[in-house]
Amino acid sequence: MMQRVRQMLKGTIGELSTLITGNALAQAIALVAYFILTRIYAPEDISLYNIFYSYIDVLVILSTCRLEQATVVADNDREAASVARLALRINAMLSVLLVLAILAMCLSGWLPGTLAQLGWIAMLIPPVVFFSGTSRVYSDLFNRIHRYGQISLSSMVNSGSGAVGKILLGLVGMHNVGMPLGTVVGQAAANINYRLSLHQTGLLSTNKHSGKRQRSALLRKYRRYPQYVTTKEFVSSFSANLPFLWLAAWFDRAEVGLFALALTFTFQPTNLVSSAFERVLFARSSERVNRHESLWPMLRRFFLTLCVIALPLGVVAWLIAEPVFTFCFGGRWTGCGIYVQALLPWIVLRFLAMSFTFVSNIFSTQRYELYISLALLLLRVAVIAVGINLGNFLTAIRLFAAVSALASAVQLVWYLWQVHRYETQVIER
Repeated sequence: MMQRVRQMLKGTIGELSTLITGNALAQAIALVAYFILTRIYAPEDISLYNIFYSYIDVLVILSTCRLEQATVVADNDREAASVARLALRINAMLSVLLVLAILAMCLSGWLPGTLAQLGWIAMLIPPVVFFSGTSRVYSDLFNRIHRYGQISLSSMVNSGSGAVGKILLGLVGMHNVGMPLGTVVGQAAANINYRLSLHQTGLLSTNKHSGKRQRSALLRKYRRYPQYVTTKEFVSSFSANLPFLWLAAWFDRAEVGLFALALTFTFQPTNLVSSAFERVLFARSSERVNRHESLWPMLRRFFLTLCVIALPLGVVAWLIAEPVFTFCFGGRWTGCGIYVQALLPWIVLRFLAMSFTFVSNIFSTQRYELYISLALLLLRVAVIAVGINLGNFLTAIRLFAAVSALASAVQLVWYLWQVHRYETQVIER
């Protein structure tokens, strides 16, 4: 038993190394580019870009109804290919509807909320949603067949081409539209790279001519993904993006831009690393649960490793945040460090919790995760309303981060409790 656990851990660590190395390089490209971008674009431009991307972050969840996650746990490659094509079809239809809806709003001159700050730039939202949605489907197909190198390569293509596009567009004076348009370039390039590589595997060609009856059967079989995963992740994403979807309409764009840069340099690195852990652990844990084998030896080791990494780094980042940001980005970005300090407790706890989000998918407990997300949304709405009432953006962000940290801690405990319950059942057998 222990021999098998050690072999499994060795293979998992190797796969994690591939994903984390590739994602780290992709993240390094994106973050290094910000040292140039912050000298080309003003805080107001960064604020506008984050408002733009917050809508994409929410809508891309609806674009596939999160059915791409079902490709990882599908019974066989034939079924996985059918689910993937269904997700791609839903993504294409939603993207077309978005084009029509946003075009109608732009022509009528009625753009609600912070969309009004975007204006015609909002027309770039549908193509990014489309390319992001298809890339997610392709990524999970590669996850199924353990081709993590391709996932990493596509991440680097996305970051590299997107960064170059944003820099070049900024240099020619396209400050308002440069970063959104650069994002379209990056997502399209990654999508093409995925598609070319996937064609070589032949996986998506399996069972290519599935009928309406088969698609309906797949939707019934994996209905938890549209019902609970999509709803939960939509609520979570909408909730997490409230500072840009709602709060930004009440405060100066330059101040929002400082917060946006702080958020970028805390969330992006931790998201990529935690998603790499989650992706590999999801595939490995699914296999072990299907064989009714123990999970805790593997997950305990990774949880302790995450704690050893995250907690010291969080303390160091809190101490050096303000002087480092001012030195790296210049005087007009002074104040970013204060937002980093406000966000860090949430960032650390979220990093730990997000690495184990696969647990609810494996044990089909997405409904309870949705309840946690709904409760957090209500808390976030309340604290943002308090911040708006006080007229203080920093206070609103501190309250927002505090309730978010509490929710992440609850989620983490809940994930680990589910693993403990499963272990008890395995031992009883």
